[in-house]
Amino acid sequence: MKTATFINIHKALVTPVVLGLMFAFNNWSTEAFIYLAIHGSYSILWLIKDALYADKRFEEKVHPLVGFIFIFLPLAGYYLAPYLLISRHVTLTPPLTALVLVLYIFGIFLHYVSDAQKFYTLQNKKGLIEDGLFKYTRNPNYLGEIMIYSAYAIMSLHWLPFLVLSGWVFGFFVKNMLSKDKSLSRHAQFVEYKKHSGLLFPKLFQ
Repeated sequence: MKTATFINIHKALVTPVVLGLMFAFNNWSTEAFIYLAIHGSYSILWLIKDALYADKRFEEKVHPLVGFIFIFLPLAGYYLAPYLLISRHVTLTPPLTALVLVLYIFGIFLHYVSDAQKFYTLQNKKGLIEDGLFKYTRNPNYLGEIMIYSAYAIMSLHWLPFLVLSGWVFGFFVKNMLSKDKSLSRHAQFVEYKKHSGLLFPKLFQ
C-alpha cells in the first residue's frame, strides 16, 4: 500500500470522528461546529489535492502493518485536539476564536497554494523555485501546516495537542526541511537563494 493511502484514511476519518465525538459527548456548541468546519474542510481539501496534484513523496509503498503503526497511528494523535475540546465542552473567548480562524485561513493559503505552485512549476521547469510563496521562505507549505494544526491545538485549550504537533515538527518537518536543503544545495544558485530566504519563517529583512 502507498504511504498516501494511510494519510488519506486519516484525513477521510476526521469528519466522522469529530461528529462521533459531538454525538458521544452531546456537544453541539459553536466551538464544536467551528472545529468540525476547519479540520473537516482541511481534510477534504487534502483529498482533493491528492487527486489533482499529489505529493510524489507519498507514493512510496509500505507494508500495511508498517503503515498502520508508523503512519496512521502517529497521525491519529491529531484526534486529541477535538477530543479534548468536545469532551470538556471548552468555550473560547471571541479574541481566541478570531486567532484560531486567522491562523487556519493563512495556514490553508500557504499550505495548498505553495504545494500547487511547486507541483505545476516543476512540471514545466526543473530546479530551484525562488519566486511566489517560495521567495522568502523555502518551506511555506510546512509553515502553513504548522499554523493549521496550531489553530486546532489552541481550540483544545490543552497542552497535549501542542506536544503532538511538536513531535511532528521536530520528528518529521524539520528533518524533511533539512533534507530538502541538502538536495537543493546541488544547484549553484542555492547559496544566494539561502541568503534571502528562511528555512521556515519568511526572511523579510536582509
